[in-house]
Amino acid sequence: MSRASARSVIKEIATGFEDLDVPRSGEPEDGPIGWPGYHAAREAAAERSGEDESVLCGTAKIGEVEAVVIAFEFGFLGGSIGQRTGDRVEAAFARATSAGLPVVSLIATGGSRMQHGMRALSQLQRIARAAAGARSVPQISVLRDPTTGGGWATLGASADVILALPGAQVGFAGSRVRPSDAPAEAYTAEAKLAWGQVDRIVQPADLPTVLERWLRLLASPTTEAAEPPGALGSAGLPDNGWAAVQAARSADRPRAAEYLETYFDWREDVSGDRCGGVDSGVLCGFGWRDGRTIAYAAQCGTPTSPAGFRTAARLVRLASRLGIPVLTLVDTPGAANDAAAERAGAGAAIAELFEAVASAAVPITTLVIGEGGSGGALAFAAPGSTWVTPGAYFSVTSPEAAAAILKLPADEVPALADRLRLRPQDLVDLGIARSVVGPARRV
Repeated sequence: MSRASARSVIKEIATGFEDLDVPRSGEPEDGPIGWPGYHAAREAAAERSGEDESVLCGTAKIGEVEAVVIAFEFGFLGGSIGQRTGDRVEAAFARATSAGLPVVSLIATGGSRMQHGMRALSQLQRIARAAAGARSVPQISVLRDPTTGGGWATLGASADVILALPGAQVGFAGSRVRPSDAPAEAYTAEAKLAWGQVDRIVQPADLPTVLERWLRLLASPTTEAAEPPGALGSAGLPDNGWAAVQAARSADRPRAAEYLETYFDWREDVSGDRCGGVDSGVLCGFGWRDGRTIAYAAQCGTPTSPAGFRTAARLVRLASRLGIPVLTLVDTPGAANDAAAERAGAGAAIAELFEAVASAAVPITTLVIGEGGSGGALAFAAPGSTWVTPGAYFSVTSPEAAAAILKLPADEVPALADRLRLRPQDLVDLGIARSVVGPARRV
């Protein structure tokens, strides 16, 4: 599928494809800068590929969801981006916006068309402007082989959800212009996944199903808030603060993954902060429950890194833009506070999530399912819309940290836990939580 023709790739994932009628822009025979032999090269590319440009744009159905499809034809001058490419992509996004249709970009390009000079490079600005103007609709990119240059830096990397085929070459620098000593593995879809720049590697046979699931999820806005999950496990309310802390720290209690599996019929994860980081202790994505979509950002009981906060912020902003309510699950001893976290901008990352939650245009529902350790937990919580399980706690800081700050001996820690009023019932009395949730129902 990576190097297959654009039309064959479309047939693999969609039905009923209809090309958009895009007027041909006037172009001299040898291109906008009079490149010698360009006309002959273009004619040969058309004969070889059966297409008259490097990109096909049209509408089709992926599963039961109608979408605008942008598919690059690598056989036409390496899928390079020229003037007419820009014309078609711009028209595709305009159609998506006017019709309220999601956009799926199937990318295979080496970048800008050298024979068009700066006229080719300037198409990246047109494409970026068109994509930015269509942020009211979901945008999904599929990275084929290769996805380099401006194709990666516009349609590829800017999409809401980024999928990639195994082994695809992905990077801003193409193979002929990168440093000679650069490791080839740095320019792969797998590397981009590890570095938080791709959401998922998808086998070609699975792509139609995965795309249909994503389109169903992202194209299903709703104004109704997510209901909080019920509690898993059989923990009763704790008698004192230290008992609450011990219950939340128990290795046997249910964690975020179990809550998500119980709550949703099915779900799809997003991965990474888009700038080099992945936090495996934060699960983010979109799930299907009772016929509608709910986004989620869930802590898994580990210290949350800057990448975790940035990924959650990215999730909240996307859900807010598409009109999808959000569920957050709080469970962390606190934000990661080692030197690596400080170097990666822990404070700025936490601030980013606080801002995303505070400015969200959709309802956010929070359930505290384990430890609620200080600001690293609070950044995931929705003011006025937070619930708590019987086996959880939420505190200004951990009892141990409070003892250190107040210069108290370690044997004072259990008593401090009580003074901090961190039990589930205390949180309700203080107005931090709306209530303690009852047992979960299985979907």
